[in-house]
Amino acid sequence: MNQATINLVADIGGTNIRLGIARANGEVNELTVYQCREFNSLQAVVRHYIEENHISNNTINACFAIACPVDNDIIQMTNLPWKFSVSEIKQELKLNKLLLINDYTAIAYAVPYLNDDQKVQIGEGSVIANKPISICGPGTGLGVSNVVPVNNNWYAISGEGGHVDFAPIDAIEVKIFEFLDKKYPHVSYEQLLSGLGIEQIYQALNDIYQAELPTRTANQISELGLSGDCRICHQTLQQFCKILGSFAGNLALTMSSFGGVYIAGGIVPRFIEFFKQSEFRSRFESKGRLSSFNHTIPTFVITESQPGILGASAYLRQHNKEEL
Repeated sequence: MNQATINLVADIGGTNIRLGIARANGEVNELTVYQCREFNSLQAVVRHYIEENHISNNTINACFAIACPVDNDIIQMTNLPWKFSVSEIKQELKLNKLLLINDYTAIAYAVPYLNDDQKVQIGEGSVIANKPISICGPGTGLGVSNVVPVNNNWYAISGEGGHVDFAPIDAIEVKIFEFLDKKYPHVSYEQLLSGLGIEQIYQALNDIYQAELPTRTANQISELGLSGDCRICHQTLQQFCKILGSFAGNLALTMSSFGGVYIAGGIVPRFIEFFKQSEFRSRFESKGRLSSFNHTIPTFVITESQPGILGASAYLRQHNKEEL
């Protein structure tokens, strides 16, 4: 490889780390996935990648998306025994630039660049260019972020929106809230819109209907719900989709998200056809006097399998441009 500037990007999770080289058009090539447990440090795996791809003599600008807070120089990963100093890694690996962003911030930066093969539209609405975009992602937790256009660039506005108060809409949701209110001092949307949330909706419905069903995991509930072999599991998935529609609609109202509202995370892409037929979109639009406002806003499910590393590429590309 020629001795030019290399844009190195990574998406670092608790299980896998993905490393690649970002091109000027945003594509990521030489993508390699490593098992984090096979390395004793982040430095070790990045050094291995640099040596394996023969780029150690190049000027390297790097951006790493990582599944933990990145506000300080010392980073302690949540689900890995990796602890490191950002400044020390930069020096040790002889990087010209090292940027760290939260993994959900990375997804936010990826969204404006997704094509039609990387997302599926749910319901009506049309994207208006250069308008705010909102993202929410049910997974292990409930991630929330937004991106807004400023001077031909995109900037992420992230926060802890998944922890806002859960607001029940109908009689069943009131009963679900009452069930969870006995367990927690604060019932947030994350308590329902996550893997744990699917299990807790199931537990609540089991209690409400006195069904005396066995304890089940989110995967088991989803499988039985999709197959129709368990009425409570099926209703659990329906309720999950409705609550997600209400939450996503709240995001649209809060941010005027005329660029679209996107569903990320690992749960919804597993049952997109069910999701299309659910009450997600009707709940998204059902906002009283403002229903017509949300009707025009499109909603999408992200189907791209590597949004984090694409977002790290977009963030680094924008950062490089701003320095020129």
